[in-house]
Amino acid sequence: MIGPLLLATRPKTLPAAIVPVWAGCVLAWKLTGKFDPMLAACTFFGAIFIQIATNFFNDAIDHAKGADTERRTGPKRVTASGLVPRRVVMMAGAAFLVLATLCGVVLYSAVGWPILAIGVPSLYLAFGYTGGPFPLAYRGMGELFVILFFGLVAVTGTVFIQTMQWRPEAFLLGGQIGLLSAVLISINNLRDREEDASTGKRTLAVRFGPKPARIMIWMEVKAAAVLGLIWFLFGLPWLVLATLPLWSLGLRISWGALTMPEGKGMNRLLAMSALQLVAFAALFHLIAAKL
Repeated sequence: MIGPLLLATRPKTLPAAIVPVWAGCVLAWKLTGKFDPMLAACTFFGAIFIQIATNFFNDAIDHAKGADTERRTGPKRVTASGLVPRRVVMMAGAAFLVLATLCGVVLYSAVGWPILAIGVPSLYLAFGYTGGPFPLAYRGMGELFVILFFGLVAVTGTVFIQTMQWRPEAFLLGGQIGLLSAVLISINNLRDREEDASTGKRTLAVRFGPKPARIMIWMEVKAAAVLGLIWFLFGLPWLVLATLPLWSLGLRISWGALTMPEGKGMNRLLAMSALQLVAFAALFHLIAAKL
């Protein structure tokens, strides 16, 4: 059962949790020269545990709602395929929320009440993304959720934990990372559009159709790249160069999103989008450290 549970963690999605903390710590160090390894580790593992919990809940809840069918073109889901009982998957999700909470306790003792403002909604939405009375993924709010929580909240929260300051530069970086993370959700939803429509999962791709969904992916990539120009206003012009992967790999992703047929072929675009996110963070780190 260990193998299927590892599959249910969806390792390919974890960059969306890792990158905001990574880049946020780099930005905090660049702006103030401060870096606390223990707080960084707690933030890092807390974010990963919440992401894994979200993936477990998503696997189990989508199966219960009939959203994962034999028409699925994405990676195998362990609950729907019968590899792991739904109860076990839900319990695994709850266990990772407990681990995330333990990380949050350490952070709360260090920086106080803002951790509650960040952490409590994040813990709930690990379940509430697909479950509860208002599941965001079923209401076409997946992209907005990712931009807010995997971008703005994660980056600004990380910078605050390191510096005890809410920095405007963190909001800029959070916007860029949030948009690049949203590309992953948008491609996933475009790939699964027909299946989602048949099971009542009203993603934006289902609500507005394939053409707007394809254009939205192009806009997310381009918006993240254009936002990079604002680094000039903060007196950090070299950080604009961190957008180079968006003007190279991002062009390939955008072209594929605009022209590629829906279906399994989009799994390659999904992998490229994760690579784009990591490449952006890596180049941001390199430039911030050298210049």
